[in-house]
Amino acid sequence: MFSLLGGIFLGWSLGANDASNVFGTAVASKMLKFRTAALLASVFVILGALISGQAGIDTLSGLTRIDLEQAIISSVAAGLAVTFMTLLRLPVSTSQAVVGGIVGIGIINKQVNLGGLGKVMICWIGTPIGAMVLALFLYRLLGLIYNRLNLNMFKSDIVLRLCLIITGSYGAYALGANNVANVTAVFVGAGLLNVFSAAMIGGASIALGILTFSRPVMETVGEKLVKLDPFSALVVVLSLSVTMHIYTLVGVPVSSSQAVVGGVLGVGIVKGVNTVKAKTLLHILLGWLFTPVVSCLLALAIYFAVHLQYIPSG
Repeated sequence: MFSLLGGIFLGWSLGANDASNVFGTAVASKMLKFRTAALLASVFVILGALISGQAGIDTLSGLTRIDLEQAIISSVAAGLAVTFMTLLRLPVSTSQAVVGGIVGIGIINKQVNLGGLGKVMICWIGTPIGAMVLALFLYRLLGLIYNRLNLNMFKSDIVLRLCLIITGSYGAYALGANNVANVTAVFVGAGLLNVFSAAMIGGASIALGILTFSRPVMETVGEKLVKLDPFSALVVVLSLSVTMHIYTLVGVPVSSSQAVVGGVLGVGIVKGVNTVKAKTLLHILLGWLFTPVVSCLLALAIYFAVHLQYIPSG
């Protein structure tokens, strides 16, 4: 069990950072209390990991040959990178942190599956763009349906709140299904866990992060990038959920942070580009750029630190 602490730490970091992506907009728009959102997210993350997490685990565990020690090192490196970004209150890509750590180990082993890595990187690029396009479409489609319902203020509040609960739960399911591979796939590759155990442990550790430390990042996504009304929050969460689900079916773990920021930008474009806060967006993009690099360097540094040998003088 001690060997899994790196993965559990990474799962905790992922939950603390990425819960904001599925319920942050709803909490920021005052449609849900944080405690309710955290509980729902925790339950559905575990369900998603157990039911649909295998494909992503298979993809990441095949990126490079890895032993148990290297699995621990790559997990700790990714967890440190994500925790650092979380402390900076930036929604970062856990997927990028994990792949950065794995690539660092691959550099040491002189063996990286470039085909699999290329597939993952292409999906990284497609994630925010796809979510943005989807949000543009959904905003207009759902807006047309919503306006035709002609609801009064009381009924509108009830409908939007219910829809945010449903889509947020769906988003949490997709998060668990897609991102559990980030937490424990390396331990499957090292032969320590089977797929079911990896999904269970990974899902539980993500849920723990949600319950204990997910509140701070919710403010960045929900309030500091674009001010979201409840309807816009619904569009963002639904675009995130569908995007994550698609990549789960493809078998590539992608960043829920990139998906939600893409969705937020899509809504921002519909409402007017001037509603998007460029400075916050720039910081987020810098976080995405540096996360895999920092994680890779940390993995290399930890590996060499672990293997330092003391040579006594004459």
